[in-house]
Amino acid sequence: LVELFLVVGNKNVNSFWLANLPQGEGLDMDASPEKRYVFLTQKYKERKFRKRITDFMNQEQLNKALCAAVVQQDVLETMSLVFSGADVMCATRDPTYCTPYLLAQKSGQRLQMEFLYHNKLSDFPKLDPVYERRFYHDASSFICGFLYKAVNTTKSVNERKVKEEMVKRWCTLEGGFLSYYENEKTATASGRIDITEVVSLAVHKTESMIETGAVFTFEMYLLSERVFLFGAETLESHREWTQAITKCSIPTAVQDVTRKDFELIGQLYYKEGYDLSHWRVGWFALEKSCLHFYSEAEDEDDEVLQLKRLQELTVTTHTEGDERVDVLLMVENGRTLYVHGFTKLDFVVWHAAIKKAAGTDGNALPDQQLSKNGIPIIVDSCIAFVTQHGLCYEGIYQKKGNPEHVTQLLDSFWKDARNVKLRIGEHQLEDVTDVFKTFLSKTEDAILTKELYPYWISVLDHENEKLRVEKYSTFIRTLPRVNRTTLAALMQHLYRIQKCSDINQMNAHNLALEFSSCLFQTEGQTSQEVAVIEDLINNYVELFDVNEAQVKQMEIENRFITKWKDTMFSQAGDLIFEVYLEKKEPETCCLIKVSPSMTADELADNVLNMKNIVPDKNDIWITFEVIENGELERPLHYKEKVLEQVLEWSSLEEPGSAYLVIKNIHATKMDKPLHECTKEYIKGEHLKFKDGSSKLLSGYKFQDRYFILRDEKLFLYKDIKSTKPDKEISLKFIKCYLGLKKKLKPPTRWGFTIFTERQQWYLCCDEQEAQIEWVTDILRVKHHGDLRSVGGICSMPVGKKDTTVDTKVVSVVPIQQNRGTKGTKEIDRKSNDLNAPTEVKKCERNANSRVQQKKALVADCLKHKEASIFNVKQKRGTAYQAHSDPSHCDSKHSQSSDKRHPKALPRKAMFGCEAQMPPNLLQELNAVLSKSNRTLKEA
Repeated sequence: LVELFLVVGNKNVNSFWLANLPQGEGLDMDASPEKRYVFLTQKYKERKFRKRITDFMNQEQLNKALCAAVVQQDVLETMSLVFSGADVMCATRDPTYCTPYLLAQKSGQRLQMEFLYHNKLSDFPKLDPVYERRFYHDASSFICGFLYKAVNTTKSVNERKVKEEMVKRWCTLEGGFLSYYENEKTATASGRIDITEVVSLAVHKTESMIETGAVFTFEMYLLSERVFLFGAETLESHREWTQAITKCSIPTAVQDVTRKDFELIGQLYYKEGYDLSHWRVGWFALEKSCLHFYSEAEDEDDEVLQLKRLQELTVTTHTEGDERVDVLLMVENGRTLYVHGFTKLDFVVWHAAIKKAAGTDGNALPDQQLSKNGIPIIVDSCIAFVTQHGLCYEGIYQKKGNPEHVTQLLDSFWKDARNVKLRIGEHQLEDVTDVFKTFLSKTEDAILTKELYPYWISVLDHENEKLRVEKYSTFIRTLPRVNRTTLAALMQHLYRIQKCSDINQMNAHNLALEFSSCLFQTEGQTSQEVAVIEDLINNYVELFDVNEAQVKQMEIENRFITKWKDTMFSQAGDLIFEVYLEKKEPETCCLIKVSPSMTADELADNVLNMKNIVPDKNDIWITFEVIENGELERPLHYKEKVLEQVLEWSSLEEPGSAYLVIKNIHATKMDKPLHECTKEYIKGEHLKFKDGSSKLLSGYKFQDRYFILRDEKLFLYKDIKSTKPDKEISLKFIKCYLGLKKKLKPPTRWGFTIFTERQQWYLCCDEQEAQIEWVTDILRVKHHGDLRSVGGICSMPVGKKDTTVDTKVVSVVPIQQNRGTKGTKEIDRKSNDLNAPTEVKKCERNANSRVQQKKALVADCLKHKEASIFNVKQKRGTAYQAHSDPSHCDSKHSQSSDKRHPKALPRKAMFGCEAQMPPNLLQELNAVLSKSNRTLKEA
């Protein structure tokens, strides 16, 4: 026997039992007794990691291979065959040497004889699970054997008394029915279960104790709201029965679900994504913290929900016909899934199992409830709270919290981190920082792992910082995934804090003093540990491959947060803003999480979805930035990054007065594309002007100046006779706002403001129409005509709203005529001036020929204005087609727009002949202004 152990050896034995051990799941030297028990059970009892032998089609071939192996010296081959299910006492068809043991004795193989002798009573499964999976369609659907069955099948299976009343019964599974008998000799069945009525099967991985000993149980939930509890004496028998029942009840299209090491499997009603109007039936399998679900459709693959990463897990009650049903809502990484059971009983089981799988089930980092980025929620929550409220707090992380409050808050996080919301006023900053450090200290293993401790410290032997960074990077890559992502989030947080050390007095060294013992999980601290953490903080950018844009973004955010103290953060670190619909009122407010990549178009889409608004075919929704207490507003381009713009509010005197609002433009006449050539666009007009750089000069007022829009620049001339511009600005980097600050005392209400990096231009128009034209043309030239979003939500300018005038008293024709007369005189005077710029003269020759049509369209649009928000019956995709195709426009509006075309005279503004503003665009914009209770009389 000793010789057998020496020949075989532990390494060779493990080459069989651990042949399929996944990387990282091995037994650690410091593993707890509980982990050792679980691992050894999986290794030997469940044979989870053993070598798979797939060269034999049936048991007979396996036995023949054993008979051939025992006469050779290779004991390891014999061991593999026996452990794979070969029968040690099989018939050899030799009348004298009728067993493998006798064959080995005949051949003089002493070690083979010793091995066979000690395994002659071993009961290894005769049917290899791999064989079952490979040849499922050829396998027999019949199975029989003794099972323990609960006497009372109407009580809850969780009641201890039910398990204590289990009795042994002979059971058979044949023809889709599970029958149970008093014993194996009884001809009449005591009961029968139709497998097609089984909606859920719960499989318990741990053994339960009954009067006769340990059993492995499984539960079957039926459509009739009955539950049956059975128990098998061995784990192998338990697996055979559950797999056989599963294969009988699951259709071929979703047979892949049987390959999962599931704890709960069955059918549920579900709906997800954009199809929320119809419930579908799917097959679900719960495997650890993964919820797999399959549709019965042949062309659909299985989908997986990571339950540890759920952002929401709630139960609501829905009304389905005359019945009220409980529905489980799960949200993971922006994906929403609704499920409900066939019966109340199976829903309770699924809800309890999913809630347990989604919860915290240990002190290890992977066992925590995780954010969408794979970081423990407690880490995300604490970082967001401290960043929001502690960035400017002197001595952050140095001051101790209330021990009682810290313990209560930490227990809440351990219990259900997903439902813990940190709020200023309810939670003190010192308590949160203490909870954060305590959590890092109490995880099952240190974030930097105790195993790597000497390696981290040894890096300090290198004086060259670049070489140290390379060593640190190597160790970081070897960390488990959750440790690595958590470390990255923590280092980013500490890097951000030390960047504000002039305010909070917490440089990298001070922060390292606070966190070294947490990250290494050592009692006390050493100068080497502090030096390592200080290195990690200072070299965060290099260690985690942070690009220059991300560093700049953090600096902008820091400036923003330190100036605007009411900033809100999500658990993932994204900023949360109030966004309004149409106007700033409490009932129109939405809280939107703004990520760095979110565009203005996506923001508008999110707000409409939150408010359950489906755009009409004639609606154009755009995002406006409103600053200076509502005096200035700017339409954001649909591709513009919202967060980048919002973070620039930190430079405002009152950042808290700025906000975002989503407004609707009605576009029933958008039959001309906006993507026109703007390179040769020319526009000229007299405007009232004031330069922001001259604001310190007392008595400085708005003055008449002549402006020309040409070559993607805006030129300022002292007057129309000037040949050289006094100033010019490139439109590439400007921001154009509708409105002017009241403190500037503008001569008219129709102004706009242009911001550049170093200066501000304030311009006033005589009328609202001119204001809209200038802002529109500037935006068109700046964006090369690209103002429309392909998705159906557009970004275009609209006038500032005014609520002082009733739109019912609009008088269009007289106003247009008066203004046209003035414009005619002005143009005639300009035409005789030989010193006017060449571009202006070119514009004059074409202005009269085109302006009448524009005047008529504006008048018609103002007369036939429509409401801004419509109830709709089609989605955005169809809406965009309507925008692009004139045939989809509303017929009533089309008819009304042709009834009246009042005569109009030329205007003051002059346009280039090849790049005129589309008439329908002008009509659309004025329609919006008219709906905001403004008239041209007020000019």
